[in-house]
Amino acid sequence: MLISVCALFTGQACAEQAPLCPPSEGVTLQVLGSGGPIADDARASSSYIVWVDGKSRVLIDAGGGSFLRFGEAHANFNDLEIVGLSHFHADHSADFVALLKSGNFAGRQRPLTVAGPSGSNRFPGLDDFLQANLNATDGAFKYLTGYLDGSGNLPKLDAIEIAEDADAGSDLLATQDLISIFAQHVPHGIVPAIAFRVEVQDKSIVFSSDQNGSDPEFARFAKNASILVMHMPIPENSGDAAKQLHAVPSRIAEIAAAASADRLLLSHFMARSLRSFDENVQIVREGYEGELLVADDLGCFMLD
Repeated sequence: MLISVCALFTGQACAEQAPLCPPSEGVTLQVLGSGGPIADDARASSSYIVWVDGKSRVLIDAGGGSFLRFGEAHANFNDLEIVGLSHFHADHSADFVALLKSGNFAGRQRPLTVAGPSGSNRFPGLDDFLQANLNATDGAFKYLTGYLDGSGNLPKLDAIEIAEDADAGSDLLATQDLISIFAQHVPHGIVPAIAFRVEVQDKSIVFSSDQNGSDPEFARFAKNASILVMHMPIPENSGDAAKQLHAVPSRIAEIAAAASADRLLLSHFMARSLRSFDENVQIVREGYEGELLVADDLGCFMLD
């Protein structure tokens, strides 16, 4: 699908995918899950890894099915510096606890940073989400409560809950190998959601999360991204209810163009958007002149 889209719509050669993912050097984006919330698209739900010099350093989202893809990608729980959960719809967070359970066998000792949004009266924030799953008294998976306090030989989760008015210019994390993470709330209907920007040396990957594209601040947040990952689960002719949650293809193109993104990676597909896939991609192509890529599960994109 990547080859056909590049050849048909970009008029230029496709960016080569790594023959082995990841390569031992450089920055690579790998898609673990490129699908949506319905089990009708033959894809895992939303999840992405950023590899740096052959190590799985950043995980963004952990939707249903990503637990399996994490293993298939040969990612290492011990190498993770941060897990970013964009929001608490199941197709972005349901496999997070499964990943923690797997990590129970990894022998990790150092803490793991987890970032996510603040909550609302309808949805939990990150702190409430972790308590509901891991609290020693009444958590759904209280046998893993060591992730909250470091007991039981489990690594402690260092939780960073992103307030809605948080400064998008503040680092959530800065590592010795020059990985920096930033976050900004984005409009996703009534659901608190955040986008992430991952910078590694002179490369940047921006994950839009699910959003309707109505906030012009996001294009500034994504400015000059090496790769901008945007979700396209709905077609152009969607109704108002769907457009409260997600950006239509023409709006995706406008955002990518305003951000001057080098490459745009479309992802988070559903069967209803795949039925008119070529038409939707053509709409994006008409409004965005950069290199257009299409996600598939385990797809691998080198930034160097």
